Amino acid sequence: MKAGFAGVILSFFLTTGILFAVDPVFDPVSCEGDYAHHLQGVCTDRKGAIYWSFTTELVKTGSDGKVLVRIPVENHHGDLCFDGGKVYVAVNLGRFNDPEGRADSWIYVYRADTLAFLEKHPVPEVFHGAGGMDLREGHFFVVGGLPEGVEENCVYEYDGGFRLVKRHEIASGWTKMGIQTAAWHDGAWWFGCYGSPQVLLKTDEAFQLLGRYEFDASLGILGDGPGRFLVAKGPRTPEGRHRGLLEIARPDANRGLVRTGE
Repeated sequence: MKAGFAGVILSFFLTTGILFAVDPVFDPVSCEGDYAHHLQGVCTDRKGAIYWSFTTELVKTGSDGKVLVRIPVENHHGDLCFDGGKVYVAVNLGRFNDPEGRADSWIYVYRADTLAFLEKHPVPEVFHGAGGMDLREGHFFVVGGLPEGVEENCVYEYDGGFRLVKRHEIASGWTKMGIQTAAWHDGAWWFGCYGSPQVLLKTDEAFQLLGRYEFDASLGILGDGPGRFLVAKGPRTPEGRHRGLLEIARPDANRGLVRTGE
């Protein structure tokens, strides 16, 4: 009787997603070291490892920011996500944001424990260059560039084998160089964009726009427990090299997200 009841409860948790509404794991942290190119995105394994993409270097740290693995990678590695012991990175080897679509878009896959390269998948449908990605319900969602004058950002949905499922459009208005970072969290999509000021887009699961805010999540955004996000910053050293930081942010009805302490 108890086992049967437990099975019902477990099934409820798995189907509703409540099982994954866990306590926050990460505190604000600085990635050890400095890098030739700026931060493009951040993800975690939800346990204690953080993965940082610095355009031409991929870095794994502990939750304290201490480097565990650091490897050179092809230019241009962008935003990334974690799933099933692997790290997936949106990569463009061609011309990013080119109106004629002369991009060369890929998803590179690495072992999460060692960052050993495993495989790569072409995603040519990402017409203006793959730049960011996240995972939801076994499907990968890839974002990228947006030339001037185009008023809709696109999100490309792929199945687990990187076969295109659907091209989604967001009535976002133009954002500088499209979308850089992506995160599915708290029942919504959050997209970080460049600009002066930087732009944060929020949509529902069907990519209907819920808000456009002045908030900088263009270097990295991810969920870390209900009502809690980690957002990245990329300060420079006096020598002009790039660093990576993660700060805590929380939802705000008027501002989209606010960093803790603001």
